[in-house]
Amino acid sequence: MMFKLETRPVPSAWMRYLSPVLAALLTLICGMVLFAALGRAPLEAFEVFFLSPVQDLNGVTELLLKASPLCLIALGLAIGFRANVWNIGAEGQLTLGAIFGGTLAIGFDGSSSPWLLPGMVLAGMLGGALWAAMAALLRTRFNANEILVTLMLTYIAKLLLGYLVDGPLKDPNGQNFPQSIMFGDAALFPMLVEGTRLNASALLTVLAVPLAWLFLSKSFAGYQMQVGGQAPAAARYAGFSESRSIWLGLLISGAAAGLAGVGEVAGPLGQLQPSASPGYGFAAIIVAFLGRLHPVGIVLASLLMSLLYLGGESAQMSLQLPNAITGLFQGMLLFFLLGCDLLVNYRLRRRQPVVRASSTAAAKVEA
Repeated sequence: MMFKLETRPVPSAWMRYLSPVLAALLTLICGMVLFAALGRAPLEAFEVFFLSPVQDLNGVTELLLKASPLCLIALGLAIGFRANVWNIGAEGQLTLGAIFGGTLAIGFDGSSSPWLLPGMVLAGMLGGALWAAMAALLRTRFNANEILVTLMLTYIAKLLLGYLVDGPLKDPNGQNFPQSIMFGDAALFPMLVEGTRLNASALLTVLAVPLAWLFLSKSFAGYQMQVGGQAPAAARYAGFSESRSIWLGLLISGAAAGLAGVGEVAGPLGQLQPSASPGYGFAAIIVAFLGRLHPVGIVLASLLMSLLYLGGESAQMSLQLPNAITGLFQGMLLFFLLGCDLLVNYRLRRRQPVVRASSTAAAKVEA
């Protein structure tokens, strides 16, 4: 029995918004089955993974701390994605933001200037934007695929960070560990809740959400980018510049990722380390699509993804499950989201068997 996918004339608008919810539910159901297959009680594992991490104030602040960079990066990516600018290398731009901001903190170690932290923020945004600008230049000048370019630049950025913390920026008193010195107080974000790790970098994300909404919904540049993404021919006919949208989409997403990198090194890490993030740049791609490329949806999706990170850590400690369980849940979430979106836009139809004309004619002759 053969089936084929047939384009729906008018995809359901309701189902487009319900698709992320269905994907989350399917991920939850498959997660329970997975826990049972691993020999763990599904309900106990569910509590450990999804409820225990946020049962106290420390857990809630950790949820917000991890959701903050995810939301920030996803907001920047969503602006580019709406214009069909596929920046897959936010992880590398985050790393460059951490390098630029961290280098400034190390260079002015011992300074108590109140301008040091704002300078680090600007330096981090500049670093992320410059890293993304290389992809924009190659795309607009040589028509290079920005997916491949940004992805390859990610690995170069990680190697560069590894070289710096094991060479020029290495802490001379760090017992040969590949890491920089600890930043001074003036180079760290102040704590928002005493006794926790939640710091003021989360406020930058809170500020970024309405700014992203205003840019996408109220600005002419945002309108041009959306038209370019939904109807490229109409955008060209209207005289909207495709190159301008590519540059704008990559620079904004790079600056947002760079800012998230500064938030990590000047926040919970407090220094430069070989890895500035546990894969926030890649996870933010899932967050952007799970949130339907809308700022409000991205906020909710970043909280869910943050919960997956916390649940994975909790499952490692309580259930002795491997670290890969977090990536497995992220992969399932993306898989079910793509599957649900596919069925929203297409319907499955049974393929009718092909009747050969020669066979039919032969049957008539025999009759």
